[in-house]
Amino acid sequence: MARFEAALVASAPASPLRWQFTFLAGKLLLPEGETLQLQPLAAAAAPLLSADAHYLGRLEGVDCWALSVSELPPGWQAVSLRAAMLAMPEALLAVAARAAQLIEWDRAHRFCGVCGTPTLRKGDERCRICPACQHLAYPRLSPAMMALVWRGRELLLARSPGFAPGIYSALAGFVEAGESLEQCVLREVAEEVGVQVGRLQYYGSQSWPFPHSLMVAYTAQWQAGEIVPQAGEIEDAQWFDIDALPAIPPRFSIAGHLIRDTVARLKSGELA
Repeated sequence: MARFEAALVASAPASPLRWQFTFLAGKLLLPEGETLQLQPLAAAAAPLLSADAHYLGRLEGVDCWALSVSELPPGWQAVSLRAAMLAMPEALLAVAARAAQLIEWDRAHRFCGVCGTPTLRKGDERCRICPACQHLAYPRLSPAMMALVWRGRELLLARSPGFAPGIYSALAGFVEAGESLEQCVLREVAEEVGVQVGRLQYYGSQSWPFPHSLMVAYTAQWQAGEIVPQAGEIEDAQWFDIDALPAIPPRFSIAGHLIRDTVARLKSGELA
């Protein structure tokens, strides 16, 4: 995997190319006529960079920047971030997620949440500070668990009303205040489909910039209960044999990796 070195301030000399993640109302800007296969820009030919840009660090020695604009500049097109991420390699996807979340944090914390005073960027860390009451606002992360429930050679997959047609995925939900990740898994599974699980195994995590989630994925073995979909949250939930799965998320999301890797583990007997 390509190496990314995070940094708050750009070091000299600047790289001759740069990755520039420019956003307009949540959409990513690309030069007109280009496909979603992103390419780094020549630094001299990237006119959108401004004093408000956020330096992210270097990806394989190439400077990475994030910024937002209020209108579409000539010669550029705005595309869905999800669509763009589908075409990105894993290393670039992670940097794009970082860029999107920083832009959203910066947008949402222009004023102090305590006293309403306009905030300023704090120069020595990624933070906005209120000059009146000194309240600090760091980039927000919302931890969410993901649980793939298995039983023998079956996976419990569900779909929410907002999913693309035909897509089924693992269960997911946000962690509540005072709750551990493991407690969240047990609660969310029980709430969303009415079953009890055990044998939780941590799988991995992924930054998910819609708008600022940290997805933490587990596998969990079914223990008891019949599927009862949660009204308003789960449109459908079923047990699927691993050789007869419905359409599932692509690999750019951790759900896509989790489901495919769990199928491989079940077929090999590693998970039994």
